[in-house]
Amino acid sequence: MENYAAEVLAFEQSQVILKVLSGLSYRSHSLSSYLHEITCGISLLLNSDSTIVTLCEGETGQVIASNSPMENANHRFPMHESVANTVVQSGQPLMIEDASQSPHKEQLNGYSCYLGVPLRTLPGEILGAICSFSHQTCKYTPEAIATVELIAEMAATAIDNYRLYQQQQQFNEILKAEVSKRTLELQAAQSKLIEHERLAAIGEFTAMIVHEIRNPLTTVQLGLNYFTKLDLCQSAQVPLSLAMSEATRLTNLLQEILIYSKPQTLQLTKIDVTHFIEELLVSLLAMPEAQGRTIEFTSFCSGVIVKGDRNKLKQVFINIVRNACEAVSPGEVIFWQVQSDTTTLCISVHNGGNPIPTNILPQLTQPFYSTKSEGTGLGLAIVKRIVEAHCGELIIESSANGTTVSVHLPL
Repeated sequence: MENYAAEVLAFEQSQVILKVLSGLSYRSHSLSSYLHEITCGISLLLNSDSTIVTLCEGETGQVIASNSPMENANHRFPMHESVANTVVQSGQPLMIEDASQSPHKEQLNGYSCYLGVPLRTLPGEILGAICSFSHQTCKYTPEAIATVELIAEMAATAIDNYRLYQQQQQFNEILKAEVSKRTLELQAAQSKLIEHERLAAIGEFTAMIVHEIRNPLTTVQLGLNYFTKLDLCQSAQVPLSLAMSEATRLTNLLQEILIYSKPQTLQLTKIDVTHFIEELLVSLLAMPEAQGRTIEFTSFCSGVIVKGDRNKLKQVFINIVRNACEAVSPGEVIFWQVQSDTTTLCISVHNGGNPIPTNILPQLTQPFYSTKSEGTGLGLAIVKRIVEAHCGELIIESSANGTTVSVHLPL
């Protein structure tokens, strides 16, 4: 009668424990708390001293949950040294009711009884094992083993879903970063498109204005040229010369405005940079601004090829070298150098003239800003647009040693 009552009591206790375990949901708990409650429930169900949940990661195992606060929840161990390895390899429950008669005696660390059940997901993947240990001798009924297997399946599903959730979170973060990156790229592309449309509109309007001014200006210049052929007195020649000079300056200004306002359409060809500069240097030395100055060209790399518009790049370096010559006195040297790394070509022109104030440097490439009394203020603005059209960068640096203008182009 007493045995029957004890069995009824044990059955009732097991039903209460099963009800608690079946009511657990990892959705309302953190995974670690959920697994901890499972280990506590299994220890009560089996009347064991310790229950752990282990994951198998190749040759290494990890304890991820335990009912004992003394057990390190992040403890890692070699799988081949653990009795859980037998459970994972066989995919079947392992029951040891008398450790002294078991080949796994040394692996049980003084425990007398052991029950290990694989963590098997619904698709059949084995993630690890739930292992329960007891110092006292006990019997594991088929019903108890089947119950622990059911709970292990619940735990495996929770772990698998949590992993999928983590992967989804990582994917979402990657996707979010990619969307953010693409959004910025689209915004930049849209800004460029708007800028191109604006410049196209300005260019069309500017071309019309330049045309309307150039026609009467040509007539004025023809009239002035006619007067230069007459035998005028000295007092009349002075204002005539000034008028001719201003008309020429206005013509040059209109030409530069037209160049600046037009979209930079490139005719790309392969250019050997060293040969290109050596050829250009011949014509540059003949410029009036270069007379009496020495232009020393040094290439630290040979055979470097870039894709560029030959005529527009000529315009860039004619402007840069002319400015450098104007910044120094006759007898001084202009240093023109070419250097490159694996991705970028740097062409720099250095003059030893007076340093440019730091507050003026950013304004040098702005349209119509000039430090020269006769300048149009469009030279460097045009240079910058041409360089940027080549996906390059124009850098102007100035110090007590002089000024360096560098053009960086992608190789």
